[in-house]
Amino acid sequence: MRRFLTALLAAAALGAFGVVWSEEQAAEPAPAAEAAAPAATPMPMEALTLAGNAEAGAKIFAEGKGEAPPCMSCHGEKGLGDDNMGTPRLAGQGFVYLRKQLYEFAADRRTDTTMGVMNGIARALSDQDKADISAYEASIREDVLASASNLEEIKAAGAVPVGEKHLGKGIVLYGIPERNVPACTSCHQYNGRGALPVYPSIGGQRYVYLVNQLKMWRDGSRANDPLAQMRAVAGKLSDEDIYNVAAYLTSAPPISIGNSRQPHQPEPAAAGVAH
Repeated sequence: MRRFLTALLAAAALGAFGVVWSEEQAAEPAPAAEAAAPAATPMPMEALTLAGNAEAGAKIFAEGKGEAPPCMSCHGEKGLGDDNMGTPRLAGQGFVYLRKQLYEFAADRRTDTTMGVMNGIARALSDQDKADISAYEASIREDVLASASNLEEIKAAGAVPVGEKHLGKGIVLYGIPERNVPACTSCHQYNGRGALPVYPSIGGQRYVYLVNQLKMWRDGSRANDPLAQMRAVAGKLSDEDIYNVAAYLTSAPPISIGNSRQPHQPEPAAAGVAH
């Protein structure tokens, strides 16, 4: 627990918006082996049908558990994210997607280049912990609309370029046909609300996080996308495209798409009752 908190404090000392990747980093090609990393999630078979307990997840999120510090330390009280730290909104995200990311952090299929702590934290969580935290965050609907980034504050800080929403809207809705860039909505649906369980919600996501992830998809330093779809798309985007898309998406109110698609968990059979 102590070493994680030390890492958190050290990372926070980088300053407001200091977690955004530099242009030099974005230009460096990722090693071929990393770019070709398999997208299969290293999840035990028994975990696939493990339902989460939102109440237990809320406790871990707020208080931590064992070597894992409170999730709210970086993601905020309800998981709405923080642009100063570059952390994403988790609230309202799909159960399956959230759980998948935790397993991939734990197995180093995805690297936390923001705060540098998620890989170790995910390894400290049990299968049930991962399911519980994912269930809690997926259950949050209130306050999700308030999670959009304040672009004026980010622009005033000057550390991260801020794009034009109206230009980003064109890419999100129609893509860039002359460069064979598909519309974001073709997978992530209207306003980036997501198409669970495969495609996550990106509408209302934090601006700094969106910029970082698109640049990482582009240079291959994030490579846990099924069929390399995001790497193929982001590889055709300029910095300006990325800033514009992120500006529109962070301002697009996500729409609740129903339940979080947790696996069915049958009630335990009563004693003495045969099935």
